[in-house]
Amino acid sequence: MTVLQRYLATSITQAVTFVLLAFLALLAFMDFTGELPGVGRNGYEMQHALLYVLAMVPQHVYEVMPVAALIGTIYTMAQLASSSEFTIMRAAGMSTRMAAGMLFRAGILFVLVTFLFGELIAPRTALMAERLHLTGRGTTVSSEFRSGLWTKDIVKSDGLTGTVQGSRFFNVREVLPDGTLMGVKLYEFDNSSRLRTLTVAKSGTYQGNNTWRLQEVTENQFTNPALLKGEATVQNNYAQETSAIATQTYPTKNLVSEITPKILSVSASDPERMSANELAVYTRHLQENRQGTERFKIAFWKKLIDPLAIFVLMALALPFAYLHARSGGISLKIFIGIMIGVSFLLVNTLFSHIGVLSTLPAYVIAVMPSLIFLAFAIGALYWVERH
Repeated sequence: MTVLQRYLATSITQAVTFVLLAFLALLAFMDFTGELPGVGRNGYEMQHALLYVLAMVPQHVYEVMPVAALIGTIYTMAQLASSSEFTIMRAAGMSTRMAAGMLFRAGILFVLVTFLFGELIAPRTALMAERLHLTGRGTTVSSEFRSGLWTKDIVKSDGLTGTVQGSRFFNVREVLPDGTLMGVKLYEFDNSSRLRTLTVAKSGTYQGNNTWRLQEVTENQFTNPALLKGEATVQNNYAQETSAIATQTYPTKNLVSEITPKILSVSASDPERMSANELAVYTRHLQENRQGTERFKIAFWKKLIDPLAIFVLMALALPFAYLHARSGGISLKIFIGIMIGVSFLLVNTLFSHIGVLSTLPAYVIAVMPSLIFLAFAIGALYWVERH
């Protein structure tokens, strides 16, 4: 069976590679046509558009590999069925379990490639593509809020260690492609949720070791206990109110914070384009700051489980080997395979949205589409063997 395993793996690999290249060419063409309206504006030239398209290719490899594995395997199985090769293999003693084992071993390569692109290559090249896109157009990174990008961290007595003294809301109007922050505002609250300090800085640059160098800083400290407790009255007049606020200015000031450029970039990024490691780090940061994490938990588990769905989709291709030419031509079977692949993507996306609204654990939401299609694969194999 070693020769048969090598023959089957080679045939499937060639077919999957061909389908993958076809998908990548189509997606690259769509990306390129989407960039054309911006060429010639604000210094964004044709070379920028081409580099952007190339940088997005690894992300597309991660996205379409499961569907390419499905269609490529269906094509191979349909070819073997039409030429009666699969019938000869079964007559030689190959059972359905053995055929499934061969497909499993052939699929290990595709799973490893998907993990490699999803964890190491695609997150970096997607970030490079975004920076190239912004630099070429002379624009900045921002969030969907008009007030800029918002995130939160914990204020501790000794920088990153010590007792928790409150919380800090980090507001940045815009983030330049080189990571420089523009229009920084820091709102610090004590443990009773009372505003303690408002810091405004023109810009900020990251110095490493969780330290930011803020430029042109104005710091307002709210120190009057009565004002903090909401007990100030009209009779306290202007003199007492001004005594409750101590204002200081600095040309530069260092800020020690858990917020890093990586966390800022993640907070403005699509979780689907982040690695599992980045998702784990950011989810832990959100948990420490008592913020919602469900969306990022689901994305984390999907990063681990989706590549393994290749095995499920390849198992769905196995029943096509039991269908002879009279059951439909190869083109019809490939069309059915495309519909199955599209259905898997739609169901996967649907469960991601449902998971944010439901109370089910994130790993259950991530694994459910694969389990549903695995049940279909087992049912289809049972049906073809009985008929």
